[in-house]
Formats: sequence, C-alpha cells, structure tokens
Amino acid sequence: MLTSKAKVLILLREKQGAPVSGQVLAKEIGVSRVAVWKTVQSLLEAGYSIETSDAGYLLDPKKEKDFLYTWEFGEKENVFFHYKNTGSTMDRAREKALHGAESGSVFTAEKQSAGKGRNGRTWVSRQGGLFFTLLEKPRLSIADYSLLSLIIQIAIARSISSICGKKAYLRWPNDIYIGKRKISGIVSEIAGEGDLISWLTCGIGVNVNNPVPSGKAVNCAEILGRNISRRDVLIKILDDIADVKKTFESNAAYSQGNRALAAEWNSMSDCMGAKAAVFEPAAAEDDYSLRKTGKILARGIFQGIDPVGRCILKTGDNTLYFNQGSVSLALINP
Repeated sequence: MLTSKAKVLILLREKQGAPVSGQVLAKEIGVSRVAVWKTVQSLLEAGYSIETSDAGYLLDPKKEKDFLYTWEFGEKENVFFHYKNTGSTMDRAREKALHGAESGSVFTAEKQSAGKGRNGRTWVSRQGGLFFTLLEKPRLSIADYSLLSLIIQIAIARSISSICGKKAYLRWPNDIYIGKRKISGIVSEIAGEGDLISWLTCGIGVNVNNPVPSGKAVNCAEILGRNISRRDVLIKILDDIADVKKTFESNAAYSQGNRALAAEWNSMSDCMGAKAAVFEPAAAEDDYSLRKTGKILARGIFQGIDPVGRCILKTGDNTLYFNQGSVSLALINP
C-alpha cells in the first residue's frame, strides 16, 4: 500500500512542474489538508524542492534530486530499507535476515564507511554510486549457492548495457566490465541449515555518478556524458534480476547446476580463451593485474565456467576447476 509521501510525489510529478492545490491532493489521497501539509513538510525535511504558493504545491522537475528513500519505490516500499550512512548494507541485511526480513528485501545507502568486497577487502563507496544489498531466501542447496550470484551478475550486465548503450562483459568470479574498466562488482554471503540455504545476501556496487578510484574503473556518467538517476538504475537492475530468474530457474537448478545459465554467462564473458591465472588475493588487494597478488595457484587458458559456476582453467593436458570461494582470476597481458 502506498504511503502518503509516495502518493504526494506521484501526484506532483504527474503535473510536470505545475502546482497542485492542497485540496486536490487531500481529495486524491483521501486525507485532510493538514495531513497533506505535514507530508509536504516531511518531504522538505528529506531534501525535496517543493515550492508552496497560493496556487498549491509545485515540484520542479529541474530541481529533482537523486533520492533512494523507501517511498521512491511505490508499492514495494515495505521491502526497502534506506540508510544515509552505514558501515555496510551487507551488515544491515544480515541483521534484518536474522530477524525475519522477507525475501526480496533491498538495503540501500548513500554512503558506506566499511563497504565490503570479496575476501575481506574494502569496497570504496563514494558519493553518487549505487550501493545496495539484496536479500534472497531461495529453495537452493548450499552446494549451488553460486547460481543465484550468476543470475544477479548476468542481470546487472544486461542492465548496464541497456543504460549505457555499450556492451558490458562478465569477469569471473564477480565483476562487470565495460571495455577494460570495471563498472560493477558483487559479493555474496550465505547462511544455511543442513544442506539448504536459509538466506543469501548479495552486495552490489555500481559506479553510477561517483568518482572512480582509478583509471581501471569507469562510471555510467562518464560513458553517457551526464549524470543519471540511481533510482532508475536500481529499478532496472531489480527488474532484470526478476526476468533472468524466470528464464533460468528450474528444478534442475536446485541439484545439478544449470547448463543454460552457465552457457549464458560464458556468452557474456570477454575473457573466454584468454591466458589467465587463478590466485589467492593478498590481504586488502583489489588490483587483479598479477602485480600485487597473493599465492598464484595455476596459470592456463580460461575456458569459462561449468554448470555450477566453477572456473575452468586449461593447463597443458590438464583441466582444473575452481570454486568461487577465496580465489580470483586475473588475465595475463590483457
């Protein structure tokens, strides 16, 4: 059910910058004019630019800001949790999962002081980026936990390709690139009972309008030449995740992996057949150029992933398989 904030914003946005009287808003929403006034005041306090005059309330489209408040998501508001500043949305999602938050809950933040990457590394969360965690409670065995991560990775790449107008590619185990520059990454955490997943959280970072940490990264704004709405990016990603799920989820996905899903992932990777190395990253390392890596486990030719999401590396006459776990993949002289 829509809240008063959501209803007021919808009605004001429909007028495209024309004022709407308090009386009309009250009638449309089904509340008193005093309640409308209080709702507008709370929106002003939240940062919205709503002008008040004898003609009514006006929301200027040119002054709209890029908000991720829960009421920005309409009827889905009850599954959104937003934080102005938090350590990590992964931590908030874990806390809510332990207290019964429903599957499909989304946790967003303006800033993260301790954003999480894989293997304990820090994800730099700069203002203007999209940082969120998705909570899922799939009917999935722990052995197949990586399948949901693959679904999400594919969906994000599709979304970014559509938004930016340039092909986004997948890198094992959890990155999305445009050209040779990283634009997004994901990290997963699971909790289980027996051999089944109780819940899975997937932390997602997308460089939208935020400054990127180095020339090896890129954001949507740079590609498009303008800033874009993080809310629109988030809605697009969530819609694409739902679509990819419908396409690839089946009973087969719950026991023996998913060949169709792996084939789709492989078709979207830009490093099939490339020389690569699998390694255990050094502590706090996020540069996969093999210059500062930890222990190198194997070198060979990357052959894509198998139906359960394992990296396939051809080394001479041998074929090696690596679970996502704590290892990463780096291209050699890309």
